[in-house]
Amino acid sequence: MTDKATIRVFIADDHAIVREGLKQILAESPDIIVAGEAENGMDAVKTFRKSKCKVVLLDISLPDKSGIEVLKQIKKESPELAVLMLSMHREDQYAIRSLKAGAAGYMNKQSAPKELVTAIRQVAAGQKYVSAALAQELASQLGEERKEAAPHEMLSDREFQTLTMIASGKTVTAIAQELSLSVKTISEYRSRLLVKMKLKNSAELTHYAIKNQLID
Repeated sequence: MTDKATIRVFIADDHAIVREGLKQILAESPDIIVAGEAENGMDAVKTFRKSKCKVVLLDISLPDKSGIEVLKQIKKESPELAVLMLSMHREDQYAIRSLKAGAAGYMNKQSAPKELVTAIRQVAAGQKYVSAALAQELASQLGEERKEAAPHEMLSDREFQTLTMIASGKTVTAIAQELSLSVKTISEYRSRLLVKMKLKNSAELTHYAIKNQLID
């Protein structure tokens, strides 16, 4: 059982308050210790190895790289490492993408502390972790014939991220600043996703995102 051995955890989140909160929660579990932390994707990729961790808690929205990009890099270097994605986004937005990219689990940051501890122990034991609601959604998808992929499902992870940010009312300039990318790069993502989804402008994109419940 994993609770008889110490589970070393690495935390990657750009908010210091969130990291401190996670550390306080985990400090109450004698079988779990926080062995390292990072505030952005670059630092996470550079330092997670030194922590000799078994589980990485990875925020899906980092300032310099998307959490899914970081996930892919970590799994490429350490395929055996369990990565638990944390997010403020609706589960159906990013959960499937995260699991397909190699995540051991996905949970909302609003989940109860007890659920976080359970999730860490579960993924450390080599199992997958998803919430009951997400498990229901996955079961529903498996139980019915796969419909033709929706337009947004054909987007790359970065294009999908750009879509949700534009639909949330953010400008290309604001998105570029938040993701530490050039305005030109974000504009290219926007142009590509509009072509792929056969939409004309940001207004149509926003309407699509709301209609398909891609944003809250």
